[in-house]
Amino acid sequence: MDENPEWTRAEFAKAAKFPAVVRLKDIKPNQLTSMVGKRGPQKTPTKIPVSIRLSPEVVMHFKSTGPGWQSRIDTALRRMIKKAS
Repeated sequence: MDENPEWTRAEFAKAAKFPAVVRLKDIKPNQLTSMVGKRGPQKTPTKIPVSIRLSPEVVMHFKSTGPGWQSRIDTALRRMIKKAS
């Protein structure tokens, strides 16, 4: 599965564009952050980022099912918790 596929013409057309008078090389980092939109508050409870080591078979199984594989691992672990209690 390709983690970083090349963009299509349609994807480039939908991408945000800078105003014609703005040259990216002239923008300072603090100016760029004010130009780029920020993510709003999450609609669902925030998850806690963790680093976990999983076997290659587990990772490949979930990744092979497409985008959202980390959420599916979360769902599988939640099911295990319910069964155990």
